[in-house]
Amino acid sequence: MAGTTDVAINQALREPAWLRWLLTAACIVLLVGIVVLPLAVVAVEALRQGWSAYLTAIADPDTRSAIRMTLFVAVISVVVNATFGIAAAWAITKFRFPGKRLLLTLIDLPFSVSPVVAGLVFVLLFGAQGWLGPWLKAHDIHIVFATPGIVLATIFVTFPFVARELIPLMQQQGPDQEEAASSLGASGWTVFRRVTLPNIRWALLYGLLLCSARAMGEFGAVSVVSGNIRGLTNTLPLQVEILYNEYNYTAAFAVATLLVLLALITLAFKLWLERRHADALSRRRGRH
Repeated sequence: MAGTTDVAINQALREPAWLRWLLTAACIVLLVGIVVLPLAVVAVEALRQGWSAYLTAIADPDTRSAIRMTLFVAVISVVVNATFGIAAAWAITKFRFPGKRLLLTLIDLPFSVSPVVAGLVFVLLFGAQGWLGPWLKAHDIHIVFATPGIVLATIFVTFPFVARELIPLMQQQGPDQEEAASSLGASGWTVFRRVTLPNIRWALLYGLLLCSARAMGEFGAVSVVSGNIRGLTNTLPLQVEILYNEYNYTAAFAVATLLVLLALITLAFKLWLERRHADALSRRRGRH
């Protein structure tokens, strides 16, 4: 197998130089045009009127409220999806039960449903004219056009990420180590903490990273359920839209740079995780 792989690599390296250069140049041009150039435009437009205007836009009370809302929703979504993802992956990979395939299908549902449709579903359920609307109104419970609705919509569009990172890994690992620990008298919590969690920690962290990035950048579902109430239910993407629609372009791009900064932090953390994971694999192979 290794010899076949080496032969394939050597054949690829013997491709004409002009073809390798052409493909490399095409990739670079595409990367610059789609990723680098738009980010540069955001930074330039945000600073067009100077640092004073930029800092004023960031310090605006509505923007600070949007930052708090974005981070709050992201934290809640990550906690809920971590709990659900671990539980779902554990159940799917360790047990046999009726409805297992249905559960796998439902986990993938947010990938196939438009976020706007998801937001409309929550409005139909919890809105004033929705199925549960009269009961919620009678008990003075506010979900749609309030923070709970934003949290629910964000959880819905992000909950596959953790589970989908863990399920393939746990299927590959199998239940042998957990069964051995249980046979030696370890409790369920001890098995999870000392055996399962160390084996899945990198996939779990990567899933949480994807979940948090998606939660902070979510627009469609949140736009439907939030009501766009400035200073109360706006997240950063919604704040950017409002400022842009008001022709306040400098402030809109200034707020957009916060999303870019969050994306860069997420990317840096992703690279760090991949490097740590590679180092851990190298050390494990060295011991064997």
